[in-house]
Amino acid sequence: MTTIAAPIMRQRADLTFKQNVQHGRHGWLRLTPAYSVRLVEQVLDEFGAGARSVFEPFCGTGTTPLCASYRGLSAVATDINPFLIWLGRTKAATYTLADHELFSAHVQSIAEAISTGSSIEAALPPIKNIERWWNAAELAFLGQLKARIQCIEQSPTKELLKVVFCRTMMALSNAAFNHQSMSFKDTPTDQQLALDLEQATQRFRQQFILDAKVVGDSCLDNPIGDITIERIDARELDRNGFRNFDMVITSPPYPNRMSYIRELRPYMYWLDFLVEAKAAGELDWEAIGGTWGIATSRLQSWTPTDAFVPDYLYPVLDSIRGAHPKNGPLLAAYVHKYFDDMFHHFRTTASLVRQGGTVHYIVGNSTFYGHLVAAERLYMDQMSRAGFRNVSARAIRKRNSKKELIEFHVIGTR
Repeated sequence: MTTIAAPIMRQRADLTFKQNVQHGRHGWLRLTPAYSVRLVEQVLDEFGAGARSVFEPFCGTGTTPLCASYRGLSAVATDINPFLIWLGRTKAATYTLADHELFSAHVQSIAEAISTGSSIEAALPPIKNIERWWNAAELAFLGQLKARIQCIEQSPTKELLKVVFCRTMMALSNAAFNHQSMSFKDTPTDQQLALDLEQATQRFRQQFILDAKVVGDSCLDNPIGDITIERIDARELDRNGFRNFDMVITSPPYPNRMSYIRELRPYMYWLDFLVEAKAAGELDWEAIGGTWGIATSRLQSWTPTDAFVPDYLYPVLDSIRGAHPKNGPLLAAYVHKYFDDMFHHFRTTASLVRQGGTVHYIVGNSTFYGHLVAAERLYMDQMSRAGFRNVSARAIRKRNSKKELIEFHVIGTR
């Protein structure tokens, strides 16, 4: 097993989600789980000769299955989050010219209805402190927009309109997702809203039209390979009949206590995938790397399974545990459970890959209280124990300004 460092480590924005914006369906929504189209393409270029099938066990926004399908490959992807399953399927679907024409007609009729000031009954999602996310005018507009989309008969066009809604909803949001800790812009006063309401509504309408154009312009660029996306736990993949994939290409949650459920809440509440906070916590607990909501308290009593975890992790866990009287034990349990879960994932994934097939994991290392968690080394050792051969890791890029935080490409052969 070897770790190969890149000669010059840079942050490489072209290898992050930011590069996806210019790639059609890949740029429909900017979500934290997304990783770079270019990175998947590079893996396929280097290792994909002769491959006919690709598996993605952490589907996220569907980057891997879309990239594979545009090359004519068969792709299967799984995830545990129902919103991400919906998004992946919507991005992977085939749309006809008739779908596009109906989509354009609905966009025009919705925009005209909003311009006239007519309103229909609309309910807002039960997001805690929702006024921090959107001001009163924004909420009124979004409520009307969602209600009008809901009234449309179920069809592929309706799913495209939901994507447009998500784009507009986040464009109007006061939240910023540039860091694990969300920040919020100041909201205008009631007096400012009263003075600018008509002008603001027209601005919101223009945002909706702009977002609809982005989705409409690329919806006819259909993938050519088969795509299947299912809701399945990444630790139990062998229970679903999948076998003999040529490649696995994925980017799992990193061991950095980043809660994807927390980041996806606005989408999931507005589209009715969540109706109460407890459900969000339950889903985060089910996911690998989840620590938000009820998952935090359950970590306090979590006990390890029979998973293989390399011995050198335990001194790191002890250091994290002792670094802070309250949060140290919680974070140590989080790191331990993460690699416990990942070993179960590696072991079940090994049964899905044909002999000679390759697996590719994009993952970043992490630090807790200054103590380095070498994810790439742990992945290599766990993958080897799970049955993969010739395991190695390449350093890809710096993740941020901290020199020790690196993203890696971990490679193995079945």
